[in-house]
Amino acid sequence: MKRRFRYGHAASVRWEAATDACIAQLESPPGEDDRSRLGFLYVTDQLADKADDILSRFKERTRISQWIGSVGVGVCATGVEYLDEPAVAAMVGTFPGESAQVFSGRRRPPAVDARTVTGAHAAHFAVVHGDPRTEDMGTLVEDMSTKLDSGYLVGGISSSRGRTFQIANEVIEGGLSGAVFSSDVPIATRISQGCVPLPARHTITECDRNIIFALDHRPALDVLKEDIGEPLSRDLARAGQTIFAGLPIAGSDSNDYRVRNLVGIDPRNKLVAIGDYVEAGQPLMFCMRDGNSAKRDLDRMLAEISRDLQAPPRGALYYSCLGRGEHMFGGNSAELQAIRSALGEIPLVGFFANGEISHDKLYGYSGVLTLFV
Repeated sequence: MKRRFRYGHAASVRWEAATDACIAQLESPPGEDDRSRLGFLYVTDQLADKADDILSRFKERTRISQWIGSVGVGVCATGVEYLDEPAVAAMVGTFPGESAQVFSGRRRPPAVDARTVTGAHAAHFAVVHGDPRTEDMGTLVEDMSTKLDSGYLVGGISSSRGRTFQIANEVIEGGLSGAVFSSDVPIATRISQGCVPLPARHTITECDRNIIFALDHRPALDVLKEDIGEPLSRDLARAGQTIFAGLPIAGSDSNDYRVRNLVGIDPRNKLVAIGDYVEAGQPLMFCMRDGNSAKRDLDRMLAEISRDLQAPPRGALYYSCLGRGEHMFGGNSAELQAIRSALGEIPLVGFFANGEISHDKLYGYSGVLTLFV
C-alpha cells in the first residue's frame, strides 16, 4: 500500500520555533528508508534571511538530504494560508528507487542531461521553481519541457519583498531548479485561471511587439470597448483593473490560454498594449477577472480533477498567484478551504508565486494543483 505523504506548517516570529513545530509534524514511521524520501519546503519572505539555517535544521532533524522549495510572500498548506507573517510549510514523500531526482543549474540528474534515456527511470515529469530575476524564464521553461518524456512540468516563480531564493538540496539563486520524476510516480495536475473569457475571439491583424493596432482589421480599442460593453468603456481606468488579454495556446485540447495585463490604452490612436509580445495572425480574447469568476473556475478545476481520482491522493502541491488568495477569494484562507472541501484532508503544501508554471508555459493569475496519486 502506498504511504500518504506527511506534512506540517507553522508560524512564529522566531524561525527556530516555526521550523521545530513544522518538523515535529513530519515524524517518520519506523523502517522508512531516508534515501527514498524527498521533501518540499516553502518559507515566507519574512524568514528569507534564515533560509540556510531553516534548511539545515530540516536536514539534520529529519535525516532527509533531498529537498526542493522556494520563498514566497505567502505559503499554504491543507486548508490554510499564511500571508504577511513568518511561516514555514513542508511535506515529505517516499518515492521508489531513483524515481525522484533533484536538479539545479549546479547539478543535473543523468535523465535530464541525456535526452535519449528511456525506461522506468527516465525523466517523465518535473516540479520546478524559478528565479524571477532570470531573463527569458518562459524560454527556459519551454526548453525544460523538451527534456521530459511527458513534456509536463509544474511549479512557480519565487516571490519575495526581499531576498529571493530557491531550494534544491541547498539554498540557491538563479535559473530553474526542482525535481524530476520517472513514470513510476503517477500524478494528476490541473490549472485554474483567475479569469473568465468574454465570448468573442479575435485575430491580431496589426501589431508591434506588445502594442496591438488592429484586431480583425479594426482599431484595437474599438474592439475592446465593444467586448466589454458601455459601462466599462466609459471608465477605462476601471476596465484596466478587471479586464485582461487572453492568448490561446496553439494545440491545446482544453481551450487553454495565458492571461496578460493590459499595460496601456491610447484613446487617441485607439491602441491597446498588453504585457507580452504578440504577432500578426495570433488569436486573442479579452477576459474578465474578479472574485466570482476566479471562484467559478477554481470549482470547475476541482470538479474535473476529483472526477478522475480512483483513490485519495498521497499528497498535493498548490502554486497560486500572489494576486489571488485573499485578494480574490476573501479572507479565512478561502482559496485553500475550497480545495480541502473538494478533496478532503489530503497532505498539501505550496506557496504564492510571482508566476505559475504548467505544462510548458509560464502563466499569471492562475492556480496550479498537482496530486501524487
